[in-house]
Amino acid sequence: MRIIIVGGGIGGLALAAGLRRHEFEVSVFDRDLDITQTGGYHITLDGRAQAALQELVAPEIFERLLGSSSALRLRTRDAFWDRYGRLLGHGPRLDDNPGVDIDRITLRTILADAVGADLYLGRPVTDITRTAGAPQAVFADGSTAPGDLLVGADGAHSLVAQRLAGRPTNHPTGIIGFSGRTAAGDLGATERQRLGPRSSMVLGPRTTALYIGFLDPVGNAVLDTPRPREAITTGPTYIWGAMFAESAATDALRALHGTELRSALLTAFDREGWRHAALEVVERADPGSIGAFRFNAASTRARDLAPWPAGPVTALGDAVHATPPTAGMGAGAAIRDAASLVTGLRAVAAGTVTLPVAVSRFESDMRVRGSEVLLAAMRTVRLMRATGSPLGAGATTATASVLARTQLLGRRRFTSR
Repeated sequence: MRIIIVGGGIGGLALAAGLRRHEFEVSVFDRDLDITQTGGYHITLDGRAQAALQELVAPEIFERLLGSSSALRLRTRDAFWDRYGRLLGHGPRLDDNPGVDIDRITLRTILADAVGADLYLGRPVTDITRTAGAPQAVFADGSTAPGDLLVGADGAHSLVAQRLAGRPTNHPTGIIGFSGRTAAGDLGATERQRLGPRSSMVLGPRTTALYIGFLDPVGNAVLDTPRPREAITTGPTYIWGAMFAESAATDALRALHGTELRSALLTAFDREGWRHAALEVVERADPGSIGAFRFNAASTRARDLAPWPAGPVTALGDAVHATPPTAGMGAGAAIRDAASLVTGLRAVAAGTVTLPVAVSRFESDMRVRGSEVLLAAMRTVRLMRATGSPLGAGATTATASVLARTQLLGRRRFTSR
């Protein structure tokens, strides 16, 4: 059985690594020329995502992943602030949380190593067709790659999923995001102490928000390993995300870069009455690290996900259940999708089920999983929308309290021991 994977992001590489480990013939085609050229900065992997990875990759690969990760249990409780820098409350304790954070580039690089020569970079797929029922990927030069199963792992704007569904599989949420990296040592002592070794969330008026994640694969290392650490983050770092309602003004910011974009973000926050001192993490960011992205989301209803009959073409991850980053679960869900599909294909190889039945079972599981993570992510999006008008301190405190409870429920529901 030959499997063609369109897209070499986290989900596609995790699937390919698992298939290769179990001796399937697999090829991954991705448009990127360099595996390190990827959007985003860090990924949270809960207990279930880590368990899925252990099924997909060899033990030494999994050790490399953990050896370059930051342990959530070593962070202090998340904090919720208002736009003036005043503390509103805390999230749950993380002492028993098995989750880890890892640089997206680090995770993608290690997974690409596991896939090896079966990964083909600089090969964007422009179409998919079928010949005598068998699927094949079509490239710009007219060449093709046939297989018994073709899997779209090509993200929120998936060619494969759109071909299957006959329409886009997700839609913009109305929020524009901007992310960047700021070394803790580049902040002043007062702000360093205020933010501390934890993640923070600030909700402001008119759907403005600032998430500040804490990443330290060295000081908060998961493993005491003799292997060299492969994380691109080498010290305490804040990975932040600024969020605004989508409009002509905020959309125009996506065309800016570097110091110009950083200044424009500070001006946009200033217009909404944010205290400048509370934005030091943005002001001191590495200007070359700042990028823009649009929040897209699929339907939260399981029946709307993968709305096609099961067959020799399927999809996974954001191609099916595009998830805003507001719950930190999108990449983990894609990895779990991959593990589920590998399990099904191993049953096909063993002769206990047919390929169509295995794909049908996989898609059924994925619909439930995708709905769960989307519901969690959209809770925060809805809270942001609920702050669409200027809030008094009491209302802001109440919103933070709701958000803290939401985060607690999310952790209890989605974190395995």
